[in-house]
Amino acid sequence: MATNKNSLEGVAATKGTTAKVVRFHKIGGPEVLVIEERVLPPPGSSEVQIRIHALGLNRAEAMFRSGQYLEEPKLPGRPGYEASGTVAAVGSSVKGFKIGEAVSVVPSFSLNEYGLYGDRANVPAAAVVRHPTTLSWVEAAAIWMQYLTAYGALIEIAALQPSDTVLIPAASSSVGLAAIQIANVVGAVPVALTRRSSKRRALLDAGAATVIATEEQDLAREVLQLTGGKGARVAFDPVGGPTVAKLAKAMARLGILFIYGALSTEPTPLPLFDVLAKSLTIRGYVLPEITANPQRFERAVQFINTGLANGGLKPIIAKVFPLDQIVAAHQYLESNEQFGKIVVTI
Repeated sequence: MATNKNSLEGVAATKGTTAKVVRFHKIGGPEVLVIEERVLPPPGSSEVQIRIHALGLNRAEAMFRSGQYLEEPKLPGRPGYEASGTVAAVGSSVKGFKIGEAVSVVPSFSLNEYGLYGDRANVPAAAVVRHPTTLSWVEAAAIWMQYLTAYGALIEIAALQPSDTVLIPAASSSVGLAAIQIANVVGAVPVALTRRSSKRRALLDAGAATVIATEEQDLAREVLQLTGGKGARVAFDPVGGPTVAKLAKAMARLGILFIYGALSTEPTPLPLFDVLAKSLTIRGYVLPEITANPQRFERAVQFINTGLANGGLKPIIAKVFPLDQIVAAHQYLESNEQFGKIVVTI
């Protein structure tokens, strides 16, 4: 009698399965990442085991590996927030997922508790979602971090409206490009900020209304000219550092400036006089504000899946690496040369 391959895979996973995983045994640069074979235990009662086809790389994982993230890594560490693949096994209390079903993983857990780099991983069932079937494995591994991050700040919190101007530093990153697309979906005006003008054409092609090269142009003057002297209502900044003062000068009265990252190694000033004169809100923002709130999370997934299905949202892939080139993939991640998402395939 013929045996279903996916069923066999599920049975094997309940007994423990040998998996290739990427770990680091000391904090450091990309070179500390090593591929190892480990026995992956069966999923816990509220977990799903995923046979991974593609991994989306994120700056947070590089910061975690180098000891610069929000949480200190417990060694040996296994990075990895995003993946797409098929369900290999489900925990005893998990409902609604079938062996072999195509799914993707939402970054909604601690990297000290779960990591996805490798060909299999156990993840919390609450972090496993379905994506539009039109997406490739590469695309499906490149959606949740970028679109959830941008959606949460721009839509859930700032309630971005048609004709609002939004400033997007590091616009060529995956989250920056997602912010451009989401702004366009709701009819807002996305202004892409990049250090130099070399990426101007690509950012315009990606949907930016205007591109400002911050090392070549006066940011505040350009924004005020664009907005008829009013300024931008929203800024969405992953960098911090001295540019925060320039962003504040470019903002409208009662504007909101999100800081959701710390890519700059320089101190971040408080632009006190602009904050007072314009009654600005400078707000720290992290993704768990969305993923840990069931109502917000449900709205986010619906918004993103709708946008992916109708073409309003489409992930831009910078480069694809095989798993055995994970060190090179992280080197490229830290080069700042990429335009869009870096993906690793298994």
